[in-house]
Amino acid sequence: MKKRMLILEDGTTFTGTAFGSDEASIGQTVFTTGMTGYQETISNPSNCGQMIVMTYPLVGNYGINRDDFESIEPAMAGIVVRELSDRPSNFRSDMTLCELLKMKGIPGIEGIDTRKLTRLLREKGPLKGILTATGEEINVEEQIARASTYELPTDLVAQVSTKRPYPSPGRGERVVLIDYGMKHGILRELNKRDCDVIVVPYNTSADEIRSLFPDGIVLTNGPGNPADVDGAVETIKSLLGYAPIFGIGLGHQLLALASGARIVKLKNGHRGSNHPVKDIASGKTELTAQNHGYAVDEASLEGTDLQVTHKALNDGSIEGLVSASINAFSVQFYPEASPGPEDSNHLFDRFTALMEANNRKEQANV
Repeated sequence: MKKRMLILEDGTTFTGTAFGSDEASIGQTVFTTGMTGYQETISNPSNCGQMIVMTYPLVGNYGINRDDFESIEPAMAGIVVRELSDRPSNFRSDMTLCELLKMKGIPGIEGIDTRKLTRLLREKGPLKGILTATGEEINVEEQIARASTYELPTDLVAQVSTKRPYPSPGRGERVVLIDYGMKHGILRELNKRDCDVIVVPYNTSADEIRSLFPDGIVLTNGPGNPADVDGAVETIKSLLGYAPIFGIGLGHQLLALASGARIVKLKNGHRGSNHPVKDIASGKTELTAQNHGYAVDEASLEGTDLQVTHKALNDGSIEGLVSASINAFSVQFYPEASPGPEDSNHLFDRFTALMEANNRKEQANV
């Protein structure tokens, strides 16, 4: 039983048992409220550079399977759990959570009071933290100083975006998907609708995107602050009105910035698979999966073409936008879920219908 410490920038320390990689790690400590879905959470590129605190006390009980990954290479900095189950019981299980983390070089800590830690993060917001290496003497004061002076990286999207374009062929509408840290579930839902998808890097120019003759453009989820994504806002600005646009997560925020709105940082981000969102037009409430620390500033929408379509019921923050003038809409949450309920899956149908209608309009004008 190897010991490990979680040391936070405010001086709070937790001592528990190490699992996963024996190496040290540093990142931003945040919590997620989902009761299940730890495999999808670990492999979500939006968690790049973050240490995820699982608020549900037992993690690992159904193992890891081949089908539920949201990326091939997880990019998170670490995981914190109350109790690790290293003997999973599920017919789909192919390996344990500990085995996966060892393979991917991600450290974990178990046996600490995650309720206390979550309350601390709720009070203070995300805190920079260090998961110590195993088998080393730890100078706690030095580690606190290191955590407090650590600069969070601003190139998170560059770390997780694809480095070169690739196709995911279909016989339907051509979709150019700009990868800011794409969850595989987004690609899966587009493929289900027979879309002919071309995935491109985050820094692909507007001219290159237009040269692929898309019927629609998807701006994907991704990690970090949208203001840190070099060139993204300018690229999206030049694409507004060219083809229907669907923004998801970080893509929602980038679409708002490109349309003239502002982004604000949330004290406590939305992370989990159980966040209620109200669809303003229908009046219905949908349970959604979310993972973000920033939101669109509603006051900044005045003077833009954007209209609010969805709001979070917990804090009233904006969860969806639409602009009929530029044929674009976006949501802050994950309509493909993975993990979580599939209440909002119909938004992919809305996007394909928007592309089809736009194509019919263009053909009628020829």
